[in-house]
Amino acid sequence: MEKCWEMSAYGFLFLLTFLTSLRPSIQQPRPEYVGYKCSADTSSYLENSTYSSNLTKLLSSLSSEENDYFFSIGFQSLTVGEKPDYVFGLYLCRGDLSLEVCRDCVNIAVKDIRNQCSNGKEASIYYDECTLRYADRNILLDPVPKYGQLMRNQQTVPANQSDRFSEVVLSLMNEAAKEAAVSRRKFAFKKANYTSSQTVYVMVQCTPGISRENCSRCLQQTIKILPRDTIGARLLWPSCNIRYEPNLFYNETVNQASPPPPTHRQPGKGKKSIVIIIAIVVLLALSAMLFIACYCFRAKRAKKTYETAAAHDVGDDIATAGSLQFDFKVIEAATDKFSESNKLGQGGFGEVYKGTFPNGLQVAVKRLSKTSGQGEKEFKNEVIVVAKLQHKNLVRLLGFCLEREEKILVYEFVPNKSLDYFLFDSTMKNQLDWTRRYKIIRGIARGILYLHQDSRLTIIHRDLKAGNILLDDDMNPKVADFGMARIFKMDQTEANTRRVVGTYGYMSPEYAMYGKFSMKSDVYSFGILVLEIISGKKNIGSYQMDSSEGNLVTYAWRVWNNESPMEVVDPSFQDSYQINEITRCIHIALLCVQEEAEDRPTMSTVVQMLTTSSIALAAPRPPGCFFQTKHEKSGPSMGSSALCSVDDASITHVTPR
Repeated sequence: MEKCWEMSAYGFLFLLTFLTSLRPSIQQPRPEYVGYKCSADTSSYLENSTYSSNLTKLLSSLSSEENDYFFSIGFQSLTVGEKPDYVFGLYLCRGDLSLEVCRDCVNIAVKDIRNQCSNGKEASIYYDECTLRYADRNILLDPVPKYGQLMRNQQTVPANQSDRFSEVVLSLMNEAAKEAAVSRRKFAFKKANYTSSQTVYVMVQCTPGISRENCSRCLQQTIKILPRDTIGARLLWPSCNIRYEPNLFYNETVNQASPPPPTHRQPGKGKKSIVIIIAIVVLLALSAMLFIACYCFRAKRAKKTYETAAAHDVGDDIATAGSLQFDFKVIEAATDKFSESNKLGQGGFGEVYKGTFPNGLQVAVKRLSKTSGQGEKEFKNEVIVVAKLQHKNLVRLLGFCLEREEKILVYEFVPNKSLDYFLFDSTMKNQLDWTRRYKIIRGIARGILYLHQDSRLTIIHRDLKAGNILLDDDMNPKVADFGMARIFKMDQTEANTRRVVGTYGYMSPEYAMYGKFSMKSDVYSFGILVLEIISGKKNIGSYQMDSSEGNLVTYAWRVWNNESPMEVVDPSFQDSYQINEITRCIHIALLCVQEEAEDRPTMSTVVQMLTTSSIALAAPRPPGCFFQTKHEKSGPSMGSSALCSVDDASITHVTPR
């Protein structure tokens, strides 16, 4: 047996050595430069200023070798510093390229961009393989195109083919735009013949950090102005781009199992020979190693049967999260040894502190208590889940620390604390007028939609509540605290657990009672949040439990049935709101908290209902966690003791009744 594995190890070592020796011969060529844009209407910075220093740090971080996870998905956005020296940057690689090609392109872009735009606070540089941008504002908040690079082939389409060519290109662009808007990577390509022997190829892409609606809007605006009278053209906007050509210019193997047909670019014979040699050697070596491994496995299995590890949970390798590991001493110094003056609050599993690194970067440090319910499994879960998320309405994880008994998460610093700090305080709530609350509702909805549908993963948060919604300096909401989140497989719609986690008052009935959770569980929690935001009251604790109301959901349902929904509105609004707008939000909230999960809308439908007033809303059914009087017969009572007569503390285990 030992000899058998030894042979396999030697084979692998030989293969690795051989491939390493060939690597200099097959280095990626320099990316194809397209152009750059330095915004003339933005201010400039001094060479030795804080902004310049922050920009240097940002570009260094974007091109860091520790970012292989982000290079593999082709997108990353970062921020450094605070206003007026705040710097936001991102790169976007073409969706059909490998990790290595993306990394090489970004590294070159980082070196080139400051040479092209030496002192401007906003700049973009474009290559065939990637785009790099930075600015003194969050450029993902401006998805509508304002400037870009337009390039067209000088050869025009023959007059007798013009109409057909234009029709085919337009159709392909519209099809690809629809596909890209709903895809996880915001990328799609199409091809079709416009004559019996001539083909046109179309590729579209959006920045993954923008929403489906903004991606679609950007692409449609691009389609309107992209010329179709030449045999090829491309338009590069900051948030999206479209290109069409008469020759294949992308890698079709991204979405197709079969190899792509030959492209119009003919590689040199020497490089082609090397690729063939490598392919043959790799196939032979892998075949030999596979044969040896199978033989050894069969021999070993005859002696002993091994248990297979369960693959239901997220992998334990934190390195795959692409996050940065911090030294404990560095975090300790940044928080002044976790001093009380830097304490921001108490989370479900520990305390949160404000930290400031020597470079001026402010962070939020979540230090898990040694007696908290969140163990190493939940900690790793939060690292792996959050590090893969990039959305303006989700808090961004900067790194972690795992030393001895210390488990620490380092997040971006969100200055305005959490939503409950404002919402349930009689003085602070005055800072949240209806316009701001409406913006918060829509922002939370977009963040949850990203988790459910638009990110690379399907993620169920399981602990949505006002305390887990952070507010930035512009009072934009950011969903936080992913220690209890669960990742679903691509075709999975629900799951069961005996370990119910979350916060009473926000938990759906099927989850609290039976441990069954799905995206509709988060929808229920969102509905509770909306009612709390509108009323300025907690779902549980604002009413006497022996009263007929019992909780906010019951009260909202009763006033809705009595056709007086405005009674639930926070009195601090006075008359500064639109009745139709706020009534519609109450209606949507009641749809979200319906007792049966299948009756609740999806988050994509919720976002549409919040943004498009012309969409008709169904009549809501009775909610879950509804206190009934003996005169009410609108549905079976859930019972107060089962779900409602508890406080809003986070819990880690419940034995279902």
